[in-house]
Amino acid sequence: MPDSDDTYIYDEALGEWRPASAAAAETPARVPVRDAAGNILADGDAVTLIKDLKVKGANQTLKQGTVIRSIRLTDDPEEIDCRHDSIKGLVLRTEFVRKR
Repeated sequence: MPDSDDTYIYDEALGEWRPASAAAAETPARVPVRDAAGNILADGDAVTLIKDLKVKGANQTLKQGTVIRSIRLTDDPEEIDCRHDSIKGLVLRTEFVRKR
């Protein structure tokens, strides 16, 4: 009989209940996030825009060469979360940025 202190998680892929410790050990490694040039990005990096981007909802255009500091990685390896002086909550596609 399993220990009553164990926590179990239902694994939909396998269709069975598994101990939480076993499921945590199998969590996949995070996919590296790369910029347009193939450089690996990390939280806190500074990036430069490689083309002019129109910002939806802000009625503003970010110009090529604009530096964005202190980026944050998201769950999607093709997007980064960042802030600009006049735009908060900005999400950029990694194909439009280059690491500084």
